[in-house]
Amino acid sequence: MRIIAGRFRGLTLASVGKGDAGAHLRPTSDRVRESLFSMLTGGRFGDPVEGAKVLDLFAGTGALGLEALSRGAAHVTFVDDGRKAQTLIRENIAKCRCADQVTVLKRDATRLPGGSPHDLIFLDPPYGKGLGEKALDAAIKGDWIAPNALIVWEESAAIAPLDGVTLLDTRQYGDTVISVLRRV
Repeated sequence: MRIIAGRFRGLTLASVGKGDAGAHLRPTSDRVRESLFSMLTGGRFGDPVEGAKVLDLFAGTGALGLEALSRGAAHVTFVDDGRKAQTLIRENIAKCRCADQVTVLKRDATRLPGGSPHDLIFLDPPYGKGLGEKALDAAIKGDWIAPNALIVWEESAAIAPLDGVTLLDTRQYGDTVISVLRRV
């Protein structure tokens, strides 16, 4: 796993290895991440990355948030409560030498306290457990998601319509479905 583009381009991230089966670590592949960021920066959604305040829920290795930071995001808040994930996120932040541009929260993404609004949200919950809906609801109620923010949701199937967001696009990459939403 590596950073695809930007100032950290080519940097190899910490290996998940065999990982922790209970941690549900399933990093977004380089191919899917490259396609996702090509879609985001292609102009259809404006420029949601440059200067953005990014929220990476169920951050895992932190690869999505670090890719955004590499491509010009101003700040990334990583949220994950897993021990293995916390270790990987911190190791990858050290590799990127970007500790001054990130915040790491050891929290359950479905139980967020009050926060400050973010412009770009990555939501990559364990597949098929209904945690994405709960995390999105907690983030909206906790004021973590700015009006008109772009939300990128990675799941194993298309998501059902939800209150407070509009579905803009859906793409499938093998067993991964990426849905792009906008907060209304």
